[in-house]
Amino acid sequence: MRIFRKKPFLIAGIGVNFFDIAQREEISDMEAAKMMVLEAKRCGVDAVKFHSFKADTLASKNSPAYWDLSEEPTTSQYELFKKYDKFGKEEYRELAEYCRELDIMFLSTPFDFESVDYLDEFMDIFPVSSSDLTNIPFIKYIASKNKPMLLTTGGATINEIRQAVRTIEDVSTVDIAIIHSISSYPTDYVDANLLMIKDLLESFPDYEIGYSDHTKPDLNMFVLTTAYSFGADIIMKHFTLDKSLPGNEHYHAMDPNDVLVFRSNVSFLSKLLGMRNKQPLICESSARRHARRSIVADKDIKKGEKITFGMLTFKRPGTGITPAKIDDVIGKTALEDIAEDTLIDFDMLE
Repeated sequence: MRIFRKKPFLIAGIGVNFFDIAQREEISDMEAAKMMVLEAKRCGVDAVKFHSFKADTLASKNSPAYWDLSEEPTTSQYELFKKYDKFGKEEYRELAEYCRELDIMFLSTPFDFESVDYLDEFMDIFPVSSSDLTNIPFIKYIASKNKPMLLTTGGATINEIRQAVRTIEDVSTVDIAIIHSISSYPTDYVDANLLMIKDLLESFPDYEIGYSDHTKPDLNMFVLTTAYSFGADIIMKHFTLDKSLPGNEHYHAMDPNDVLVFRSNVSFLSKLLGMRNKQPLICESSARRHARRSIVADKDIKKGEKITFGMLTFKRPGTGITPAKIDDVIGKTALEDIAEDTLIDFDMLE
């Protein structure tokens, strides 16, 4: 069963980017978060996704960085997360209510058990971080909430994904979406491996498949468009209002203009895709009649002559007898004189 009726379903990962926007705009963190939600809604995003965590429960104090230090110089995971763990239950509840007012879906990825519990009060779908794919006790706890789950699979093997899916299905019958992702920030284009989307479609045919992107947005949004064309019906990408801001998630995020480009691509792609089953179209009617060939007299044929292959050729238009029926013509007798270059008709033969 599908989790989302619309496809592609576009999720803008605001994450903690609103804290930096607040500093830039000299407004409160909540005002910045709501500003980003509003801009996401205006440009055509279907859902916004935040991160719910506390540094003390997420990373040990000696956890090293795994991101591009030239873009985000903080060398400790703990120190970076500590800068952005200001929001909790009441702040995210307020954001969830604001999203309902705007008719845009609210999501937040939980990174601890407490976050799971409070998000369950006002969130309908649980995203699961790639970093928690093998955190089996945590996945089992989320599944116990009996809500659909978006399982992101960066850095995962097929067997690890299967184990996570089995863990969920052992305790719940919720719908599961499996999201291809590459846990490299940013992801080089050569490492995007969008063909893995097709592998997931083949390996998990009964599940909705998506893609979470960490490449730097290309001008034409080919990465996301290709992912969708390959079968990723759920598209996730970090979202910002200013790619030039320092930090780990602005420089490889999409902005409102990127969303508009992607939506335009999808609209054009939907025109191109059309029907799946091969069949002639109305627009091809003229070509079928006039550009195909018919059986034509290659010489003058006298009344009473028996038709042989050497008397015939095949020319346009296709309004006469199709060459596919040549065997139905050879051996027949001409009922009248047939001039050279005449389209043969069965009424001329017996």
